[in-house]
Amino acid sequence: MDIQKIQEYKSAFDKVAQSVKDDDNQDVEVWYARELQQVLGYARWENFVVAIGRAMESCKTLGINIDDHFREVTKMVLLGSGSQRSVQDFMLTRYACYLIAQNGDPKKEEIAFAQSYFAVQTRKIELIEERLNQLARIDTRERLRESEKQLSKNIYQRGVDDKGFGRIRSKGDCALFGGLTTEQMKKRLGVKSGALADHLPTLTIAAKNLATEMTNYNVEQKDLQGEMSITAEHVQNNRSVRGMLGQRGIKPEELPPAEDIKKVERRVAKDEKKLQEDAKTLPKGLNNNN
Repeated sequence: MDIQKIQEYKSAFDKVAQSVKDDDNQDVEVWYARELQQVLGYARWENFVVAIGRAMESCKTLGINIDDHFREVTKMVLLGSGSQRSVQDFMLTRYACYLIAQNGDPKKEEIAFAQSYFAVQTRKIELIEERLNQLARIDTRERLRESEKQLSKNIYQRGVDDKGFGRIRSKGDCALFGGLTTEQMKKRLGVKSGALADHLPTLTIAAKNLATEMTNYNVEQKDLQGEMSITAEHVQNNRSVRGMLGQRGIKPEELPPAEDIKKVERRVAKDEKKLQEDAKTLPKGLNNNN
C-alpha cells in the first residue's frame, strides 16, 4: 500500500472518529458502526452486523467484558419524506474497531489498513505504515510456508523424500539467486541460524513463493514424477522469476537482509496484547441514544 493511499485511508478513519468523556472526565475516542461501515467498505448494514457479531464473540472468548467496548445505541436517520426513524447502531471503542477489522476480510484494502490503524494507538502515519509493512511481510512469509508445505506433500506422493525436497529447494534458491547456494546467501546476509526466508525482504519472499506455486501447479498438471524432473521444473521456475525481476533491474541476491521474521511476529503479538491491556473502555453512564 503506497503512502498516498495510507494518507487517504487515515484521513477517512480520522474523520469519523469522535470523542466522549469517560467516568474520570477523560477523553475517549469512539466510532459509530454506521459510519465505520462506510470507511471499511461494507455496502450493506446486514453484512456489517455479522462482522460486529464475530468481533463481539472474539471479545468474549478473550474474557473481556463486551459492554466495555460495544454498546448498542439508537440513531435517528432522515427519510426521503423529511420524517425520521430510529435505526440500530453501535458505539465502539478503538479496541472494538480493531476486533472488527481482525474479523474482516484482509484481502480488502480498507480492512488491511484498519487492522494497523486501530492497533497503533497514535495518529503518526509513519508508525501505521511501518505496521502495515510488518503485517505484509508476515503474511507473505506464511504464504511461502504453505506453498512449500504443499510442494513437500506433492513430491512425497511422487517418490521424493524429505532429503530430496531439501535438494530441490536448494537448487531452486541457486537459480533464483544467480548461482549462490542457500548457505552462501545465508553467509552473504549474515544469517547465523534459522531459515533463509526468515531473513529475506518481502519482495524476495514473494519471488520464492511465486516460483514454488508455479512448481506446485506444474507438478500437478503435468503429473511430474521423481526428483530429477521436479528439480528441473523448480529450477526453471526460479530462473523465470529471476528473469522477470531482472527486467525491472532487481537482483534478489543484492537486496539487503530484513529483520528476522520471528522477531517481527513476536513484536506484533506483543503490541496486540498491549492494545488489549491498555484499551480504554466506554463510560458506564453514557446515554444510549446517538
